[in-house]
Amino acid sequence: MTAAPPPGKAPLPTLDDFPLKSFDTIRFGDTDRQGHVNNAVFSSYLETGRSQMLIGPGHRAAPDGFSFVIVRLVLDYRAEITWPGTVEIGSRVSNLGRSSVGIVQGLFQDGACVATADTVLVLFDPVSRRAAELPPDSRAFLSRYM
Repeated sequence: MTAAPPPGKAPLPTLDDFPLKSFDTIRFGDTDRQGHVNNAVFSSYLETGRSQMLIGPGHRAAPDGFSFVIVRLVLDYRAEITWPGTVEIGSRVSNLGRSSVGIVQGLFQDGACVATADTVLVLFDPVSRRAAELPPDSRAFLSRYM
């Protein structure tokens, strides 16, 4: 049973709140001296979810020659993750800007939300080394995860 959020705080998400669901295997090497997953590894799990959204079998959200780079990541740790097992990753697009994509994610173990994250990615032009405008195809592809 999930505890009720403190007054004034939004309830934690559930995996069903996300249109894209993926998972990652928790490796023994992910753990630290306290016996739980090291906090830096949470970012790797989030990357797994973002990667499946942006680059997957038969699709690529960025146009050829371009990529997405992280310009902001806010990660809230909600509970520890323990080994062995899997972590489920929920991902959704929260907004589309001129050149940016906002992604909201949740990490879950055994049905409980263990972390939430807000990430902003920018479409990166490697030639100009600057942000590039999201083309209509990328915008349409990403909007299906809203």
